[in-house]
Amino acid sequence: MLLYIVILYNRNVYKDYITIYSMTKQSNNMKESIKCKDCGSTNIIKWCKRKTQNRGYIQRYKCKDCEKYFTIDDGFFRMRNNSKKITLCLDLFFKGISTRQVQEHLQAFYPNNSSNVSIYNWVIKYSKKISKFTNNLKINATEEVQYMISSNFTKKREQKEIKKVLLNIKKKTGKQIKICTTDGYTAYEKIVNSTWGYNLKEKKYNIIHNKVTQLKNEGFNHKVERMHSSIRQRTKVFRGFHGSIASANSIMKGYEIYYNFIRKHQAINKCPYEIATNIKLNNPNKWLELINLSTQNY
Repeated sequence: MLLYIVILYNRNVYKDYITIYSMTKQSNNMKESIKCKDCGSTNIIKWCKRKTQNRGYIQRYKCKDCEKYFTIDDGFFRMRNNSKKITLCLDLFFKGISTRQVQEHLQAFYPNNSSNVSIYNWVIKYSKKISKFTNNLKINATEEVQYMISSNFTKKREQKEIKKVLLNIKKKTGKQIKICTTDGYTAYEKIVNSTWGYNLKEKKYNIIHNKVTQLKNEGFNHKVERMHSSIRQRTKVFRGFHGSIASANSIMKGYEIYYNFIRKHQAINKCPYEIATNIKLNNPNKWLELINLSTQNY
């Protein structure tokens, strides 16, 4: 398995993108049975439906053991807008539409409009929610697909931040990575070698560090640069993106989800997750299915 690492440094705002890009299947445990929220019993029966103002009819359940009534949280509990509208906003936002333009779209096609602040809050909320599920997926390496395993947004290009992302990569891929390609940043060599360790028996490091520098006419990391150009295309015109590290990281997580699970990769004509994981998303609205999966499992 080949691992490519690149840091983009933005001198205007003094912040870095730390993004791990990999040429990378996973089995996820789904909670299929419905359990009572109070006693944990599976002795459950359906008990009528509750009508809501914005989300239609919600199925109610009754526990035959403790005789309590409850509904299933589908990820939109107590939201004043329906799931279709919210996931539409997520999709438009990560396709490059600003929150105010999304608001104008809602004003034209939906009777109850939402403010641009609400749309932004939805992006932050559901990016965090889905990432709890996607961050725990195990990746089986293949060389057929470009899968963004991990990303981070920081104020400075510090070794501890790079180490944090690399440890996350190692956690997801185990011992599958054999070659790590980076740019010419000198700190990479020490961090990469210390992350994957040294084999005393074979007297060599467990990973080959391939440093590519354009000044030495070694070419570019074209696949990595292509991905970073996609990130810059979205964030360059996003006002306020660099103001808050916490919200910027949430948006980066959302874009990571969009890149791996929503957008089709032109080279393989499918989403990267279809090759890199065992997850099957059958709903055309993949945002909605990912929210449901994250709610069921976390």
